[in-house]
Amino acid sequence: KKSGYVANTVFQVTAEPSQVAVSCNKENYTAQMISESGFFGVSVLAQDASKELIGRFGYKSGKETDKFEQTTFFETQEGIPVVTEDAVVWFACKVVKTVDVGTHFLFVGEVLDGDYIAKEKTPLTYDYYRKARHGRSPKNAPTYIKPEGQEEQKPEPAQTASSSGQKWICQVCDHIYDPAEGDPDSGIPPGTAFEDLPDDWACPVCGAAKEDFEPYEG
Repeated sequence: KKSGYVANTVFQVTAEPSQVAVSCNKENYTAQMISESGFFGVSVLAQDASKELIGRFGYKSGKETDKFEQTTFFETQEGIPVVTEDAVVWFACKVVKTVDVGTHFLFVGEVLDGDYIAKEKTPLTYDYYRKARHGRSPKNAPTYIKPEGQEEQKPEPAQTASSSGQKWICQVCDHIYDPAEGDPDSGIPPGTAFEDLPDDWACPVCGAAKEDFEPYEG
């Protein structure tokens, strides 16, 4: 089975041999697979990578979801899955050292192979993701910070907005629900007001509950 996750940073640690390091939460299914296989692949996302791709690999578990089912990828001769969708460059690595740093493992890998996918594109940095795309880190990320007063600020969906055309934003991943578009993939037709969504409806990007949305004023 294949799995993967979004890492906020992958960095080079040596030149000869060429090695990179990446942090992965111990609770991530991908951490288990890297530990068992001894290999991992790195795909550097482009600055314009889709929110759907980031949501698929950043907010969902590989135990419950086949993240590669709707993703463009290939496998190296070692069997390492490499995502090519919305990526600039890729690397295939063999784990040479694993460091237990508390909640996370730090995997150090020797680069076996790699190449450009879209050399003309700009890589997505963590700074750009946070400041320009207003992205948020999932709870398993080493950079996750719980928003102050998050629990107290959750609105009551049915009471907060009265306009059927009101857009709502997910407080976990910043996905915006637009009534004009609906959520066809979840069986929600265009023209469906947020208040009329089923109580068990979830964010199509990260899976957050309906109660995790707030009115969007942008």
